[in-house]
Amino acid sequence: MALPTKATHQQTRVHNERLVVRTVYDLGPISRADVARQTGLTRTTVSDVVTGLLDDGVVKEIGRGPSSGGKAPILLEVDQDSRLVVGLDLGEEHFAGSVVNLRGEIRRTVELPVAGRDGDDAVELVFALLDRLLAGTTAPLLGIGIGTPGLVDSRTGTIRRAVNLDWRDLPLGTIVADRYGVPVNVANDSQAAALAEYTYAGEGRVPNLIAIRVGRGVGAGLILRGALFQGDGSGAGEIGHTVVDDQGAVCRCGRRGCLETVAGMRAIEARAAAATGGDADLGAVRAATVEGEPWALAIADDAGAALGRAIAALIGALDIQRIVLLGPVTALGEPWLAAVRREARSRALAPLADEVDISVGRQPSNVVIRGASALLVARELGLSLVR
Repeated sequence: MALPTKATHQQTRVHNERLVVRTVYDLGPISRADVARQTGLTRTTVSDVVTGLLDDGVVKEIGRGPSSGGKAPILLEVDQDSRLVVGLDLGEEHFAGSVVNLRGEIRRTVELPVAGRDGDDAVELVFALLDRLLAGTTAPLLGIGIGTPGLVDSRTGTIRRAVNLDWRDLPLGTIVADRYGVPVNVANDSQAAALAEYTYAGEGRVPNLIAIRVGRGVGAGLILRGALFQGDGSGAGEIGHTVVDDQGAVCRCGRRGCLETVAGMRAIEARAAAATGGDADLGAVRAATVEGEPWALAIADDAGAALGRAIAALIGALDIQRIVLLGPVTALGEPWLAAVRREARSRALAPLADEVDISVGRQPSNVVIRGASALLVARELGLSLVR
């Protein structure tokens, strides 16, 4: 058994710097003396760290605070625009990205159509998106956070499999980092969405949360004790390719009857087209449910019920009481949501199911972008954008 090694000087400095930045970020405006009291660091250490942060432009002095009898202290706060972060959402129909500051405020957004691109062409589209986002930026770039469909190893930034983009074992994080010379964090899009839902929940924030995105695919993100849980292989929440019907439709992954072949947007639109004898997108299904059309209500009920059965398993395994539903399919409204709740509660153990709140999230269109950028900021500076 290896004995623990003593932290190097560089490791100690990085730790102290992150501790000071986080304290100023969370509690600023704040004096150096108060930073020392909050962190337990010596005043000399705080002064040395702050000097470096001032030189780097991360922290700024904003004037003097009230005096307690002696000289009025100089107050510090984080310069929220001193570093910029790019967050990307590599969706199935559009690749979108935003430039955000250290408070998560969006400064610029660009969206490009995928138009059937996959493989190397899809990677080139990522580059085109980043080039447009970064054109004209003046503040230093802290890094790039990417949310993408598929099975992602966040430790290495490798997309193990993304069926719709024909990516397999693609080291996207390394490819992007080598091209742009900044840290890159790659996460599953549902995990990024869960982090955004938690980060920006305000007073309604709870420490444990499941966020499920239902679009063309289906995926869950897990927040446990206030932190994103990704599992041993970074694939926690990959529920869309769990088989729910052995005789079901062939899935994009090659198997039959995966959850997304019943609950996903493609399945819903295919059933609608069969029922109406023509093209019918999700909007048409939504309109028909509002009108009370039996075929549309049946489709919404079946899709919601399939998702509810999957949620029942999550309730039993994790005993999490807040479940938030996100994504285009939530547009099916109350008939769909009622089916989700009915099946989840009827198929999970009653004492657990009775405590669960299943609701539709606030649905900002940039939920993945905001989550991916928040994850990058947390990992690079030790900051939380929780608000």
